[in-house]
Amino acid sequence: SYLTPPRALSFNTQHTSQKMGSTVDETKFNVKICCIGAGYVGGPTMATIAKYAPDVKVHVVDINPKQIARWNSDNLPIYEPGLDECVKAVRGKNLFFSTKIDEAIRECEIIFVSVNTPTKTYGVGAGRAADLKNWELAARNIAKVANGPKIIVEKSTLPVRTAHSMRKVLMANDRKISFEVLSNPEFLAEGTAMKDLAKPDRVLIGGMTTEEGQKAVRKLCAVYERWVPKANVITTNLWSSELSKLVANAFLAQRISSINSISELCEATGADVQEVAHAIGKDTRIGKRFLNSSVGFGGSCFQKDILNLVYLCESFGLKEVAEYWDQVVKINDHQKLRFARKMIRNMFNTISGKKILLLGFAFKKDTGDTRETASVYVAKHLLAERAKVSIYDPKVEHEQIKSDFDYYKALTPGRSFEDCVKVVTDPYKAAEGAHAIAIMTEWDEFKEFDYQKMYDSMAKPAFIFDGRLILDHQKLLKIGFEVYAIGKPYGVKYQNMDDLKVN
Repeated sequence: SYLTPPRALSFNTQHTSQKMGSTVDETKFNVKICCIGAGYVGGPTMATIAKYAPDVKVHVVDINPKQIARWNSDNLPIYEPGLDECVKAVRGKNLFFSTKIDEAIRECEIIFVSVNTPTKTYGVGAGRAADLKNWELAARNIAKVANGPKIIVEKSTLPVRTAHSMRKVLMANDRKISFEVLSNPEFLAEGTAMKDLAKPDRVLIGGMTTEEGQKAVRKLCAVYERWVPKANVITTNLWSSELSKLVANAFLAQRISSINSISELCEATGADVQEVAHAIGKDTRIGKRFLNSSVGFGGSCFQKDILNLVYLCESFGLKEVAEYWDQVVKINDHQKLRFARKMIRNMFNTISGKKILLLGFAFKKDTGDTRETASVYVAKHLLAERAKVSIYDPKVEHEQIKSDFDYYKALTPGRSFEDCVKVVTDPYKAAEGAHAIAIMTEWDEFKEFDYQKMYDSMAKPAFIFDGRLILDHQKLLKIGFEVYAIGKPYGVKYQNMDDLKVN
Protein backbone atom coordinates (compact mmCIF):
# COMPACT_ATOMS: atom_id res chain seq x y z
CA SER A 1 0.00 0.00 0.00
CA TYR A 2 1.09 3.56 -0.71
CA LEU A 3 1.37 5.28 2.65
CA THR A 4 3.85 8.14 2.38
CA PRO A 5 5.57 9.77 -0.59
CA PRO A 6 9.02 8.22 -1.01
CA ARG A 7 12.07 10.40 -1.39
CA ALA A 8 12.98 11.27 -4.97
CA LEU A 9 15.36 8.83 -6.60
CA SER A 10 17.92 9.69 -9.28
CA PHE A 11 17.21 8.20 -12.69
CA ASN A 12 19.28 8.10 -15.84
CA THR A 13 17.62 7.22 -19.13
CA GLN A 14 19.46 4.33 -20.75
CA HIS A 15 18.82 1.82 -23.52
CA THR A 16 19.39 -1.10 -21.16
CA SER A 17 17.78 -1.84 -17.86
CA GLN A 18 19.38 -3.77 -15.02
CA LYS A 19 17.30 -6.36 -13.18
CA MET A 20 18.95 -8.75 -10.73
CA GLY A 21 22.12 -8.87 -12.83
CA SER A 22 20.37 -9.32 -16.21
CA THR A 23 20.33 -6.93 -19.15
CA VAL A 24 17.07 -6.22 -20.97
CA ASP A 25 16.92 -4.94 -24.54
CA GLU A 26 14.83 -1.76 -24.33
CA THR A 27 14.35 -1.52 -28.10
CA LYS A 28 11.79 -4.35 -28.10
CA PHE A 29 9.29 -2.41 -25.97
CA ASN A 30 6.64 -0.27 -27.69
CA VAL A 31 4.83 0.73 -24.48
CA LYS A 32 6.03 1.17 -20.89
CA ILE A 33 3.59 0.78 -18.02
CA CYS A 34 3.99 1.33 -14.31
CA CYS A 35 1.64 0.20 -11.54
CA ILE A 36 1.89 1.83 -8.12
CA GLY A 37 0.71 -0.75 -5.61
CA ALA A 38 1.83 -4.40 -5.55
CA GLY A 39 -1.28 -5.91 -4.00
CA TYR A 40 -4.15 -8.21 -4.94
CA VAL A 41 -5.10 -6.15 -7.98
CA GLY A 42 -1.83 -4.62 -9.15
CA GLY A 43 0.28 -7.79 -9.11
CA PRO A 44 -2.01 -10.18 -11.02
CA THR A 45 -3.19 -7.50 -13.48
CA MET A 46 0.30 -6.43 -14.43
CA ALA A 47 1.54 -10.03 -14.65
CA THR A 48 -1.26 -10.76 -17.12
CA ILE A 49 -0.47 -7.71 -19.24
CA ALA A 50 3.20 -8.75 -19.32
CA LYS A 51 2.26 -12.29 -20.33
CA TYR A 52 -0.01 -11.37 -23.23
CA ALA A 53 1.84 -8.23 -24.36
CA PRO A 54 5.56 -9.07 -24.65
CA ASP A 55 6.22 -5.72 -26.32
CA VAL A 56 5.00 -3.89 -23.19
CA LYS A 57 7.46 -3.29 -20.35
CA VAL A 58 5.70 -3.47 -17.00
CA HIS A 59 6.97 -2.11 -13.68
CA VAL A 60 5.15 -2.92 -10.43
CA VAL A 61 6.33 -0.65 -7.62
CA ASP A 62 5.52 -0.31 -3.95
CA ILE A 63 7.06 1.40 -0.92
CA ASN A 64 6.91 -1.85 1.06
CA PRO A 65 10.27 -3.60 0.53
CA LYS A 66 9.04 -6.85 2.09
CA GLN A 67 6.15 -6.99 -0.36
CA ILE A 68 8.46 -6.44 -3.32
CA ALA A 69 10.97 -9.00 -2.01
CA ARG A 70 8.15 -11.58 -1.94
CA TRP A 71 7.17 -10.76 -5.54
CA ASN A 72 10.80 -11.32 -6.55
CA SER A 73 10.98 -14.65 -4.67
CA ASP A 74 9.55 -18.15 -5.10
CA ASN A 75 7.03 -17.35 -2.34
CA LEU A 76 4.66 -14.72 -3.73
CA PRO A 77 2.84 -12.48 -1.22
CA ILE A 78 -0.60 -13.58 -2.37
CA TYR A 79 -2.10 -16.91 -3.40
CA GLU A 80 -4.12 -17.09 -6.57
CA PRO A 81 -4.40 -20.16 -8.83
CA GLY A 82 -2.23 -19.65 -11.92
CA LEU A 83 -0.48 -16.53 -10.60
CA ASP A 84 2.78 -18.22 -9.65
CA GLU A 85 3.27 -19.73 -13.10
CA CYS A 86 2.36 -16.46 -14.83
CA VAL A 87 4.75 -14.33 -12.78
CA LYS A 88 7.69 -16.71 -13.13
CA ALA A 89 7.20 -16.91 -16.91
CA VAL A 90 7.67 -13.16 -17.47
CA ARG A 91 9.50 -11.83 -14.41
CA GLY A 92 12.84 -10.35 -15.42
CA LYS A 93 11.81 -10.30 -19.11
CA ASN A 94 9.16 -7.61 -19.32
CA LEU A 95 7.79 -7.68 -15.75
CA PHE A 96 9.77 -6.05 -12.95
CA PHE A 97 9.06 -5.53 -9.25
CA SER A 98 10.89 -2.83 -7.29
CA THR A 99 10.62 -0.04 -4.73
CA LYS A 100 11.94 2.50 -7.25
CA ILE A 101 8.68 4.36 -7.62
CA ASP A 102 10.07 7.66 -8.89
CA GLU A 103 12.22 6.00 -11.54
CA ALA A 104 9.24 4.01 -12.83
CA ILE A 105 7.05 7.12 -12.98
CA ARG A 106 9.65 8.92 -15.08
CA GLU A 107 10.23 5.99 -17.40
CA CYS A 108 6.63 5.01 -18.12
CA GLU A 109 3.94 6.73 -20.16
CA ILE A 110 0.97 4.91 -18.59
CA ILE A 111 0.77 4.82 -14.80
CA PHE A 112 -1.78 2.62 -13.04
CA VAL A 113 -2.59 3.56 -9.45
CA SER A 114 -3.73 0.53 -7.49
CA VAL A 115 -3.36 1.60 -3.88
CA ASN A 116 -5.50 0.70 -0.89
CA THR A 117 -8.67 2.80 -0.45
CA PRO A 118 -10.18 1.42 2.76
CA THR A 119 -13.33 2.65 4.45
CA LYS A 120 -12.60 5.71 6.60
CA THR A 121 -12.32 5.09 10.32
CA TYR A 122 -12.18 8.75 11.31
CA GLY A 123 -13.74 12.16 10.63
CA VAL A 124 -16.52 12.94 8.16
CA GLY A 125 -17.93 9.79 6.59
CA ALA A 126 -16.26 7.43 9.08
CA GLY A 127 -17.50 3.87 8.59
CA ARG A 128 -18.86 4.57 5.10
CA ALA A 129 -16.78 6.87 2.89
CA ALA A 130 -13.62 5.69 1.14
CA ASP A 131 -10.34 6.95 2.58
CA LEU A 132 -8.54 8.53 -0.38
CA LYS A 133 -5.39 9.54 1.49
CA ASN A 134 -3.20 6.97 -0.28
CA TRP A 135 -4.58 7.85 -3.69
CA GLU A 136 -3.93 11.57 -3.20
CA LEU A 137 -0.40 10.91 -1.91
CA ALA A 138 0.29 8.85 -5.01
CA ALA A 139 -1.12 11.56 -7.28
CA ARG A 140 0.94 14.27 -5.61
CA ASN A 141 4.10 12.22 -5.98
CA ILE A 142 3.38 11.59 -9.67
CA ALA A 143 2.92 15.32 -10.21
CA LYS A 144 6.15 16.00 -8.34
CA VAL A 145 8.47 13.62 -10.20
CA ALA A 146 6.90 13.26 -13.67
CA ASN A 147 9.16 14.38 -16.48
CA GLY A 148 6.52 14.69 -19.20
CA PRO A 149 2.86 14.03 -20.11
CA LYS A 150 1.43 10.91 -18.49
CA ILE A 151 -1.74 8.84 -18.65
CA ILE A 152 -2.91 8.09 -15.11
CA VAL A 153 -5.21 5.09 -14.72
CA GLU A 154 -7.49 4.64 -11.72
CA LYS A 155 -7.33 0.96 -10.85
CA SER A 156 -8.38 1.35 -7.22
CA THR A 157 -12.09 1.41 -6.43
CA LEU A 158 -12.99 5.07 -6.00
CA PRO A 159 -16.06 7.22 -5.46
CA VAL A 160 -17.69 8.85 -8.48
CA ARG A 161 -15.91 12.04 -9.62
CA THR A 162 -12.66 11.20 -7.85
CA ALA A 163 -10.93 11.52 -11.23
CA HIS A 164 -11.92 15.20 -11.30
CA SER A 165 -10.27 15.81 -7.94
CA MET A 166 -7.18 13.82 -8.86
CA ARG A 167 -6.78 15.71 -12.13
CA LYS A 168 -6.80 18.96 -10.17
CA VAL A 169 -4.00 17.66 -7.96
CA LEU A 170 -1.99 16.47 -10.96
CA MET A 171 -2.48 19.62 -13.04
CA ALA A 172 -1.44 21.84 -10.14
CA ASN A 173 2.24 21.06 -10.84
CA ASP A 174 4.37 24.11 -11.51
CA ARG A 175 6.02 22.68 -14.66
CA LYS A 176 2.89 22.76 -16.84
CA ILE A 177 3.02 19.00 -17.43
CA SER A 178 -0.31 17.65 -18.71
CA PHE A 179 -2.02 14.52 -17.43
CA GLU A 180 -4.98 12.52 -18.67
CA VAL A 181 -6.89 10.55 -16.04
CA LEU A 182 -8.70 7.34 -17.01
CA SER A 183 -10.89 4.98 -15.00
CA ASN A 184 -10.21 1.28 -15.55
CA PRO A 185 -11.92 -0.60 -12.68
CA GLU A 186 -11.18 -4.25 -12.02
CA PHE A 187 -13.92 -6.87 -11.97
CA LEU A 188 -11.92 -9.77 -10.58
CA ALA A 189 -13.18 -12.57 -8.40
CA GLU A 190 -10.50 -13.84 -6.04
CA GLY A 191 -9.87 -17.50 -6.67
CA THR A 192 -10.49 -17.08 -10.40
CA ALA A 193 -8.65 -13.79 -10.93
CA MET A 194 -6.12 -15.12 -13.44
CA LYS A 195 -8.88 -16.69 -15.53
CA ASP A 196 -10.88 -13.46 -15.28
CA LEU A 197 -7.88 -11.47 -16.51
CA ALA A 198 -7.10 -13.87 -19.35
CA LYS A 199 -10.70 -14.01 -20.60
CA PRO A 200 -12.59 -11.05 -19.14
CA ASP A 201 -16.32 -10.57 -19.63
CA ARG A 202 -15.49 -6.95 -20.26
CA VAL A 203 -12.72 -4.40 -19.83
CA LEU A 204 -14.15 -1.01 -18.90
CA ILE A 205 -12.25 2.19 -19.68
CA GLY A 206 -13.65 5.62 -18.92
CA GLY A 207 -12.11 8.88 -20.04
CA MET A 208 -12.76 12.54 -20.74
CA THR A 209 -14.70 13.30 -23.93
CA THR A 210 -12.03 15.77 -25.08
CA GLU A 211 -9.72 14.95 -27.99
CA GLU A 212 -6.76 14.32 -25.67
CA GLY A 213 -8.95 12.29 -23.32
CA GLN A 214 -10.13 10.02 -26.12
CA LYS A 215 -6.58 9.66 -27.42
CA ALA A 216 -5.57 8.38 -23.98
CA VAL A 217 -8.54 5.99 -23.95
CA ARG A 218 -7.52 4.53 -27.32
CA LYS A 219 -3.94 4.05 -26.11
CA LEU A 220 -5.06 2.01 -23.11
CA CYS A 221 -7.59 0.09 -25.22
CA ALA A 222 -4.75 -0.92 -27.52
CA VAL A 223 -2.88 -2.50 -24.60
CA TYR A 224 -5.82 -4.73 -23.65
CA GLU A 225 -6.73 -5.50 -27.27
CA ARG A 226 -3.50 -7.44 -27.60
CA TRP A 227 -5.47 -10.38 -26.15
CA VAL A 228 -9.01 -9.19 -25.36
CA PRO A 229 -11.53 -9.07 -28.26
CA LYS A 230 -12.42 -5.48 -29.18
CA ALA A 231 -16.09 -6.18 -28.52
CA ASN A 232 -15.23 -6.86 -24.87
CA VAL A 233 -13.41 -3.54 -24.38
CA ILE A 234 -16.08 -1.04 -23.39
CA THR A 235 -15.50 2.72 -23.28
CA THR A 236 -17.60 5.23 -21.34
CA ASN A 237 -17.23 8.64 -19.79
CA LEU A 238 -15.25 8.84 -16.56
CA TRP A 239 -18.21 9.08 -14.21
CA SER A 240 -20.03 6.08 -15.70
CA SER A 241 -16.90 3.95 -15.36
CA GLU A 242 -16.30 4.94 -11.74
CA LEU A 243 -19.93 4.29 -10.77
CA SER A 244 -20.15 0.99 -12.67
CA LYS A 245 -17.57 -0.61 -10.40
CA LEU A 246 -19.49 0.28 -7.23
CA VAL A 247 -22.81 -0.79 -8.72
CA ALA A 248 -21.45 -4.13 -9.98
CA ASN A 249 -20.25 -5.12 -6.52
CA ALA A 250 -23.43 -3.81 -4.91
CA PHE A 251 -25.59 -5.96 -7.19
CA LEU A 252 -23.52 -9.09 -6.54
CA ALA A 253 -23.56 -8.55 -2.77
CA GLN A 254 -27.30 -7.87 -2.93
CA ARG A 255 -27.90 -11.33 -4.40
CA ILE A 256 -25.90 -12.97 -1.61
CA SER A 257 -27.74 -11.06 1.11
CA SER A 258 -31.05 -11.84 -0.59
CA ILE A 259 -30.53 -15.61 -0.54
CA ASN A 260 -29.04 -15.42 2.97
CA SER A 261 -32.16 -13.66 4.21
CA ILE A 262 -34.23 -16.49 2.72
CA SER A 263 -31.97 -19.06 4.43
CA GLU A 264 -33.25 -17.88 7.81
CA LEU A 265 -36.85 -18.23 6.63
CA CYS A 266 -36.05 -21.74 5.36
CA GLU A 267 -34.75 -22.77 8.77
CA ALA A 268 -37.93 -21.52 10.39
CA THR A 269 -40.40 -23.09 7.95
CA GLY A 270 -38.83 -26.39 6.94
CA ALA A 271 -37.86 -25.33 3.42
CA ASP A 272 -34.36 -26.07 2.07
CA VAL A 273 -32.44 -23.02 0.83
CA GLN A 274 -30.47 -25.05 -1.74
CA GLU A 275 -33.70 -26.39 -3.23
CA VAL A 276 -35.20 -22.88 -3.29
CA ALA A 277 -32.04 -21.44 -4.90
CA HIS A 278 -32.02 -24.19 -7.53
CA ALA A 279 -35.69 -23.59 -8.34
CA ILE A 280 -35.42 -19.83 -8.76
CA GLY A 281 -32.04 -20.09 -10.50
CA LYS A 282 -33.69 -22.03 -13.33
CA ASP A 283 -35.52 -18.82 -14.21
CA THR A 284 -33.33 -17.32 -16.93
CA ARG A 285 -34.28 -13.84 -15.76
CA ILE A 286 -32.65 -14.61 -12.41
CA GLY A 287 -29.90 -17.10 -13.22
CA LYS A 288 -28.03 -19.38 -10.80
CA ARG A 289 -24.92 -17.31 -10.07
CA PHE A 290 -24.40 -15.91 -6.55
CA LEU A 291 -27.28 -17.87 -5.05
CA ASN A 292 -25.18 -20.01 -2.71
CA SER A 293 -26.25 -19.28 0.83
CA SER A 294 -23.47 -19.06 3.40
CA VAL A 295 -22.34 -17.57 6.68
CA GLY A 296 -21.86 -14.25 4.87
CA PHE A 297 -19.78 -12.55 2.20
CA GLY A 298 -16.34 -11.11 2.85
CA GLY A 299 -13.44 -9.78 0.83
CA SER A 300 -12.03 -6.34 0.29
CA CYS A 301 -14.69 -5.04 -2.10
CA PHE A 302 -18.32 -5.88 -1.38
CA GLN A 303 -18.83 -4.25 2.00
CA LYS A 304 -16.46 -1.37 1.32
CA ASP A 305 -18.04 -0.54 -2.03
CA ILE A 306 -21.61 -0.75 -0.74
CA LEU A 307 -20.79 1.53 2.19
CA ASN A 308 -19.12 3.88 -0.28
CA LEU A 309 -22.28 3.81 -2.41
CA VAL A 310 -24.42 4.46 0.66
CA TYR A 311 -22.31 7.46 1.63
CA LEU A 312 -22.43 8.77 -1.94
CA CYS A 313 -26.23 8.55 -1.96
CA GLU A 314 -26.44 10.24 1.43
CA SER A 315 -24.17 13.08 0.28
CA PHE A 316 -26.56 13.76 -2.62
CA GLY A 317 -29.58 13.65 -0.31
CA LEU A 318 -30.86 10.33 -1.65
CA LYS A 319 -31.99 9.00 1.73
CA GLU A 320 -34.24 6.16 0.55
CA VAL A 321 -31.65 4.89 -1.95
CA ALA A 322 -28.97 4.94 0.74
CA GLU A 323 -31.18 2.99 3.17
CA TYR A 324 -31.94 0.38 0.51
CA TRP A 325 -28.27 -0.43 -0.13
CA ASP A 326 -27.33 -0.17 3.56
CA GLN A 327 -29.72 -3.05 4.26
CA VAL A 328 -27.51 -5.37 2.15
CA VAL A 329 -24.66 -4.89 4.64
CA LYS A 330 -26.98 -5.18 7.65
CA ILE A 331 -28.26 -8.57 6.45
CA ASN A 332 -24.67 -9.75 5.97
CA ASP A 333 -23.73 -8.71 9.52
CA HIS A 334 -26.89 -10.36 10.81
CA GLN A 335 -26.03 -13.63 9.05
CA LYS A 336 -22.64 -13.86 10.75
CA LEU A 337 -24.10 -13.03 14.15
CA ARG A 338 -26.98 -15.48 13.92
CA PHE A 339 -24.62 -18.28 12.80
CA ALA A 340 -22.56 -17.75 15.96
CA ARG A 341 -25.69 -17.55 18.10
CA LYS A 342 -27.04 -20.74 16.52
CA MET A 343 -23.81 -22.47 17.50
CA ILE A 344 -24.13 -21.27 21.08
CA ARG A 345 -27.82 -22.13 21.35
CA ASN A 346 -27.38 -25.64 19.96
CA MET A 347 -24.51 -26.31 22.36
CA PHE A 348 -26.82 -25.89 25.35
CA ASN A 349 -26.41 -22.11 25.54
CA THR A 350 -22.94 -22.36 27.02
CA ILE A 351 -19.61 -22.68 25.24
CA SER A 352 -17.36 -21.41 28.02
CA GLY A 353 -14.21 -23.51 28.05
CA LYS A 354 -15.39 -25.60 25.08
CA LYS A 355 -12.98 -26.25 22.23
CA ILE A 356 -14.31 -25.23 18.81
CA LEU A 357 -12.43 -25.89 15.56
CA LEU A 358 -13.02 -23.40 12.73
CA LEU A 359 -12.16 -24.88 9.34
CA GLY A 360 -11.17 -22.02 7.06
CA PHE A 361 -10.11 -18.44 7.62
CA ALA A 362 -9.84 -17.06 4.08
CA PHE A 363 -13.01 -15.24 3.04
CA LYS A 364 -13.49 -17.75 0.20
CA LYS A 365 -11.71 -20.76 -1.26
CA ASP A 366 -8.70 -20.56 -3.61
CA THR A 367 -7.36 -17.37 -2.08
CA GLY A 368 -5.29 -16.40 0.91
CA ASP A 369 -7.20 -13.13 1.32
CA THR A 370 -8.77 -12.68 4.75
CA ARG A 371 -10.17 -9.17 4.50
CA GLU A 372 -13.66 -8.96 6.04
CA THR A 373 -13.68 -12.74 6.43
CA ALA A 374 -16.77 -14.09 8.20
CA SER A 375 -14.49 -16.35 10.20
CA VAL A 376 -12.99 -13.56 12.30
CA TYR A 377 -16.43 -12.15 13.17
CA VAL A 378 -17.85 -15.52 14.17
CA ALA A 379 -14.71 -16.20 16.22
CA LYS A 380 -15.17 -12.85 17.95
CA HIS A 381 -18.67 -13.84 19.10
CA LEU A 382 -17.44 -17.25 20.27
CA LEU A 383 -14.53 -15.74 22.19
CA ALA A 384 -16.93 -13.33 23.89
CA GLU A 385 -18.60 -16.45 25.34
CA ARG A 386 -15.16 -17.71 26.47
CA ALA A 387 -14.85 -20.56 23.98
CA LYS A 388 -11.43 -22.00 23.10
CA VAL A 389 -11.03 -21.42 19.35
CA SER A 390 -8.73 -23.34 17.01
CA ILE A 391 -8.32 -22.36 13.37
CA TYR A 392 -7.13 -24.37 10.38
CA ASP A 393 -6.71 -22.91 6.89
CA PRO A 394 -4.56 -24.46 4.13
CA LYS A 395 -3.35 -21.11 2.72
CA VAL A 396 -3.57 -18.41 5.39
CA GLU A 397 -0.45 -17.95 7.47
CA HIS A 398 -0.35 -17.74 11.28
CA GLU A 399 0.84 -14.13 11.30
CA GLN A 400 -2.00 -13.03 9.01
CA ILE A 401 -4.61 -14.60 11.29
CA LYS A 402 -3.05 -12.99 14.34
CA SER A 403 -2.94 -9.63 12.57
CA ASP A 404 -6.63 -9.88 11.61
CA PHE A 405 -7.73 -10.57 15.18
CA ASP A 406 -5.98 -7.37 16.21
CA TYR A 407 -7.26 -5.33 13.25
CA TYR A 408 -10.90 -6.39 13.69
CA LYS A 409 -10.69 -6.14 17.48
CA ALA A 410 -11.88 -9.73 17.78
CA LEU A 411 -9.97 -10.65 20.93
CA THR A 412 -11.53 -10.69 24.38
CA PRO A 413 -10.44 -7.50 26.19
CA GLY A 414 -7.46 -8.08 28.41
CA ARG A 415 -6.48 -11.37 26.75
CA SER A 416 -3.74 -12.00 24.19
CA PHE A 417 -4.09 -13.84 20.89
CA GLU A 418 -2.15 -16.79 22.28
CA ASP A 419 -4.58 -17.00 25.22
CA CYS A 420 -7.65 -17.01 22.97
CA VAL A 421 -6.79 -18.65 19.65
CA LYS A 422 -4.70 -21.58 18.45
CA VAL A 423 -3.69 -21.73 14.78
CA VAL A 424 -3.19 -25.38 13.78
CA THR A 425 -1.62 -27.23 10.87
CA ASP A 426 -3.19 -30.63 11.58
CA PRO A 427 -7.02 -30.54 11.57
CA TYR A 428 -7.31 -34.10 12.88
CA LYS A 429 -5.16 -33.39 15.91
CA ALA A 430 -7.07 -30.14 16.46
CA ALA A 431 -10.35 -32.08 16.47
CA GLU A 432 -9.23 -34.18 19.43
CA GLY A 433 -11.36 -33.22 22.41
CA ALA A 434 -13.22 -30.56 20.42
CA HIS A 435 -16.92 -30.06 21.09
CA ALA A 436 -17.69 -28.63 17.64
CA ILE A 437 -16.41 -28.07 14.12
CA ALA A 438 -17.56 -25.15 12.00
CA ILE A 439 -17.01 -24.88 8.24
CA MET A 440 -16.12 -21.24 7.55
CA THR A 441 -14.50 -21.46 4.09
CA GLU A 442 -15.56 -23.73 1.23
CA TRP A 443 -12.11 -25.25 0.60
CA ASP A 444 -12.51 -28.41 -1.51
CA GLU A 445 -10.25 -30.41 0.81
CA PHE A 446 -12.78 -30.05 3.63
CA LYS A 447 -15.18 -32.23 1.65
CA GLU A 448 -12.65 -35.07 1.67
CA PHE A 449 -11.79 -35.08 5.39
CA ASP A 450 -12.30 -38.28 7.37
CA TYR A 451 -15.09 -37.05 9.61
CA GLN A 452 -15.51 -40.45 11.22
CA LYS A 453 -11.93 -40.17 12.47
CA MET A 454 -12.63 -36.66 13.75
CA TYR A 455 -15.88 -37.71 15.42
CA ASP A 456 -14.20 -40.58 17.24
CA SER A 457 -11.74 -38.21 18.94
CA MET A 458 -14.20 -35.42 19.77
CA ALA A 459 -16.15 -34.74 22.97
CA LYS A 460 -19.74 -36.01 22.82
CA PRO A 461 -22.22 -34.95 21.72
CA ALA A 462 -20.12 -33.77 18.76
CA PHE A 463 -21.49 -30.86 16.75
CA ILE A 464 -20.76 -29.79 13.19
CA PHE A 465 -21.93 -26.46 11.79
CA ASP A 466 -21.76 -26.12 8.01
CA GLY A 467 -21.59 -22.44 7.14
CA ARG A 468 -20.84 -23.13 3.47
CA LEU A 469 -23.16 -26.05 2.61
CA ILE A 470 -20.36 -28.23 1.25
CA LEU A 471 -20.66 -31.37 3.39
CA ASP A 472 -22.73 -34.55 3.10
CA HIS A 473 -25.09 -33.93 6.00
CA GLN A 474 -26.84 -37.30 5.90
CA LYS A 475 -23.49 -39.07 6.13
CA LEU A 476 -22.52 -36.89 9.09
CA LEU A 477 -25.79 -37.64 10.85
CA LYS A 478 -25.19 -41.37 10.38
CA ILE A 479 -21.73 -40.99 11.91
CA GLY A 480 -23.37 -39.48 14.97
CA PHE A 481 -22.82 -35.74 14.59
CA GLU A 482 -25.35 -33.16 15.67
CA VAL A 483 -25.62 -31.22 12.39
CA TYR A 484 -26.61 -27.62 11.76
CA ALA A 485 -26.34 -26.06 8.31
CA ILE A 486 -27.27 -22.67 6.89
CA GLY A 487 -30.79 -22.71 5.43
CA LYS A 488 -31.47 -26.37 6.20
CA PRO A 489 -34.64 -27.59 7.96
CA TYR A 490 -32.93 -29.79 10.54
CA GLY A 491 -34.88 -29.70 13.76
CA VAL A 492 -38.06 -28.21 12.28
CA LYS A 493 -41.03 -30.13 13.71
CA TYR A 494 -43.20 -30.23 10.58
CA GLN A 495 -40.36 -30.65 8.11
CA ASN A 496 -42.28 -32.81 5.63
CA MET A 497 -45.63 -33.14 7.43
CA ASP A 498 -44.65 -36.77 8.07
CA ASP A 499 -46.66 -36.77 11.28
CA LEU A 500 -49.92 -36.03 9.43
CA LYS A 501 -51.72 -39.27 8.60
CA VAL A 502 -54.65 -39.73 6.27
CA ASN A 503 -57.38 -41.90 7.82
